[in-house]
Amino acid sequence: MPTFTYTDLMGLDLGKLGSAVTDWGAMVGALAELGSDASRTMVKLADTARWQGANATVTRAFVRSAAKEFTDLHVEAKSIHNVLEDAHRELVVIQKRAKSLTEAARAGAGKDAALVVADGGDGTVRVMEAVCGIDGTTQRTKDLMRWYAEAFNDLIAHAAEIDEAVVRALRRSHGGNPHDAGHATYTSLDEDQLPRAMKLSSRGDDASEKERSELRRLWRSLSPTARAELWKAHKDDLMDAGLLSPTVKKAAPDAGSGPHGVASPGWAERKTKAQMELIAEGADWKGMGDASRHMSHYLNNSGDDMNLPVDKMMSDDSGFRKHIDDEVLRHQDDWRDTALREFRRNGGRPVAIPVETANRDYSFGQQDDENWFFAVGSTRSNVTGVVTAVPGADGRPEVGLDYQANAWDRYNWDKGKGVDIGGMKIPDGQMGRLHTTGLAQEFDMAGSSSVKHYDLGGSTSHPGPLPGPDEPRTGRDGGRTDPDREQQQGRGNVYR
Repeated sequence: MPTFTYTDLMGLDLGKLGSAVTDWGAMVGALAELGSDASRTMVKLADTARWQGANATVTRAFVRSAAKEFTDLHVEAKSIHNVLEDAHRELVVIQKRAKSLTEAARAGAGKDAALVVADGGDGTVRVMEAVCGIDGTTQRTKDLMRWYAEAFNDLIAHAAEIDEAVVRALRRSHGGNPHDAGHATYTSLDEDQLPRAMKLSSRGDDASEKERSELRRLWRSLSPTARAELWKAHKDDLMDAGLLSPTVKKAAPDAGSGPHGVASPGWAERKTKAQMELIAEGADWKGMGDASRHMSHYLNNSGDDMNLPVDKMMSDDSGFRKHIDDEVLRHQDDWRDTALREFRRNGGRPVAIPVETANRDYSFGQQDDENWFFAVGSTRSNVTGVVTAVPGADGRPEVGLDYQANAWDRYNWDKGKGVDIGGMKIPDGQMGRLHTTGLAQEFDMAGSSSVKHYDLGGSTSHPGPLPGPDEPRTGRDGGRTDPDREQQQGRGNVYR
């Protein structure tokens, strides 16, 4: 089977599929009428006719069989219509998203470079700068190129998987016998996709990253009722698969210090690094473990990503916790109303709705929290979750939210950033020179909080307080998740 590509997705004529949906809808109506007529007239006349003998017996059986075929053809046509209608609805959304992203990438925004999207021919795309500057590609542009490529590749894979699901459903509906209609029945693609999602979820930690990506796409495809069934059966497995990972655009907020290691270090840079090592040591003894750990990792020069302990960030800084809580409180009424509408539309059956807020930046104040001011400075953040509405003991809906806070940023010391900890100062710009001269390296930071549950009430909002973050571990017990132990290891690498 040929590989479904970016070009295929962009050029897909969904108008023809929409016409097919309309035609099959008309066919469903016509076959329903024929089936009803056959039962009311042909079968009734054959059964009440005053005839006897072998011919009468054979004819009655034939008439009943013919009437049943009309009914089976109606069932098959209805399944085909349901499958095509569901596929058309999803593909329209996917294609619209792909076209919107293509236009956004080409146009750029503000100071962002214009990007070109090229078909890789293998179900992936290549995203590159439309014009290469003499200063090279900034970190923000690299992040945007990566994010766009991942978003496009996910859309292409999603469209291909829907196409494959449609093929399977149509084959099962038809049954492969042109003289015998009425086999598998479908109300939507859920009947094909939910069993696959259940199977992937049950693999747990054994699932590959490819399978987890497919599971996340299946989650988006499923109807609210099918999602609720999957969520109830495999909630923990779904979260382990990254179901609550943010999908908003993630990119460095600025250009950073520029390319890494493009200049030769001199005496001034080596002196700055020695000073920075002392500052990292002093920050640790001052109780600023996170600032020390991040600074040490920068000096370690690996460029490896670091995890942000979001629960600890929220616990340490009340302003950041309020920043996250405000996001939930601002959206809770809309989320509850959406879940209630779906609950009622589906006849009071359980439903599950994925939710995600837009990115909102938060800046830590040096006076309020010196540790996180130097560890992160400013971070991008949002909230992701799943809203469920289920019938309570009295049949009335109970709405709940399972959610997590997400934060991400890039650790850099670009122009305008200096440091002053414990009386030791490094002026603006000198820290960033360590990156450009290859003595240190910027890195990405990202993390998510533990998942919390919040009761959104029923027809009215829930007045209760939001749950607090998990308490961070304290002390140096030498455990694998001990932040101080990680900090000591990170600083030790600096001196190797």
